[in-house]
Amino acid sequence: MANEDVISQYPLAMKTTLRKSHERGHADHGWLNSQHTFSFADYYDPAHMGFRSLRVINQDRVAPGGGFPTHPHRDMEIFSYVLEGTLAHKDSLGNGRELKPGQVQLMSAGKGVLHSEFNPSKSETAHFLQIWIQPEARALVPSYTEWHPDPAKEKEPKVLVISHDGREDSATIHQDADVYRLRLGASDSVAHEVKAGRGVWFQLIKGEATINGQALKPGDALSTEDAGTLTITSAGAETEALLFDLG
Repeated sequence: MANEDVISQYPLAMKTTLRKSHERGHADHGWLNSQHTFSFADYYDPAHMGFRSLRVINQDRVAPGGGFPTHPHRDMEIFSYVLEGTLAHKDSLGNGRELKPGQVQLMSAGKGVLHSEFNPSKSETAHFLQIWIQPEARALVPSYTEWHPDPAKEKEPKVLVISHDGREDSATIHQDADVYRLRLGASDSVAHEVKAGRGVWFQLIKGEATINGQALKPGDALSTEDAGTLTITSAGAETEALLFDLG
């Protein structure tokens, strides 16, 4: 049985599916080294086309001075979560920003927008997650927003980063989707309740963790569409992840 089909019955027969880091698609363009959780560009796997409205999770490393030239998007909610270095963004809406680690930029491409992303540093690699979520409707008015961490919440294990209604100072997305940033210290745990009819995708960025007894390493992901409680425990000194709760 393939690793991504491993089923956990812990607890209450809550089924989970593991997506191992090394089984992701991979592209190395010199200036860009990217790992694709779902089918993207030249990587195609019909078994991994997305999860609910979640369509793309690319772990991108852009070499100093490299970047994505201006290109179009439409009918997609696109956000980047910066992990290391600096990510510069420009778009046809007039936005020009540089994002630092821990910050998020969210663009609703709507009926059409042009944008570019590049690494302005001459020495540091830019490392970030590029994520696409399908919107709830087509031909929306394009928009751009950002989320910056609140220093007062830096020690909280689970912080809402993106939501449909913008609650808790989160960035607003045009989809029934809540995105949480998780940061756990050694042996810390946090629980997440999966409600009936919803699905959760957990993407581990840094450190090691266990979820309901299932061990994950950096780059691994775990998903479920069963109602119940996910208990996430850090298995190392420091763990960082994103958790997507999708309608």
